[in-house]
Amino acid sequence: MEAVTNDNATTPADSSSSPEHAARLLWTLFEPVHAVTYFAPECLAAFEEAGLRGFWRGYFAGRAAPLGAVGPAPVTAAFFSFAPAMVARALPAVWGTVAPEQVLKVREGGARAALARLSADREREVEHAAALLARYVDDLDCGGRPLAAVNAALPAPGDPHARLWHAATVLREHRGDGHVAALVAAGLDGCEVLVLRAGTDLPRSELQPFRGWTDAEWAAAAARLAGRGLLDAATGRATEAGRRVHASVEQATDRAAARPWRGVPAHEVARLVAALTPLSEACATALRFPNPIGLPGRGA
Repeated sequence: MEAVTNDNATTPADSSSSPEHAARLLWTLFEPVHAVTYFAPECLAAFEEAGLRGFWRGYFAGRAAPLGAVGPAPVTAAFFSFAPAMVARALPAVWGTVAPEQVLKVREGGARAALARLSADREREVEHAAALLARYVDDLDCGGRPLAAVNAALPAPGDPHARLWHAATVLREHRGDGHVAALVAAGLDGCEVLVLRAGTDLPRSELQPFRGWTDAEWAAAAARLAGRGLLDAATGRATEAGRRVHASVEQATDRAAARPWRGVPAHEVARLVAALTPLSEACATALRFPNPIGLPGRGA
């Protein structure tokens, strides 16, 4: 489960040939590839076998490992929408069980095994897609994007399945970092963004329990949003002003995520879409919809 609602499936870009449109479209394709690390049984089993019992220990250890043996503060800041208390229950305690360097090997091995199963008999397609996507990770500008930067700094795996997963991970964290910046610029905190999203298009049951906010914290965030005219206090639904804020965040996220795709010819984007689509669809079978990531189901 993604830590931030960088999930932006509700506001289409203005032009089907724009870098912003490419950024959103490609996100819907590489996000399922990355997300196997949270949902696929091979990945969950790999974390369990390493001693990280329980879903959230594996989640926080796996996603935070590129940062090193950090405590809860930087992870709460970077992941953004998790309650600080929830992060603190996992970090830094997990590093007493498995060191970050070992966690990196465990998460790569789990992702490799999951992709190998999900893309069985498509080895050439995996190798082709990995080579194409990796081009956009090499020399990627990660300024202001800490999670993208630490993942991009890791050695690219030699195995095609792992290489595809690594490239997808760097690009989705790149987008996620930009999404966090857009949320901060919109004046939203980690709980408020979830309350606003629940008032827009995702059920509260897919957000609050998976981010650790108490009912009291949720109610306080709702009151703050209502005070800004972004939420109807009686119904919990986003107001027109709230929907505009949500849309503006999504547009800003697309603009921030568009940088790798600027100057890429439309036919190259189409080639990448064609290569990723069947593999993305295969990976999506390991996910559930709706989900806390906010990733749209196929055909949405």
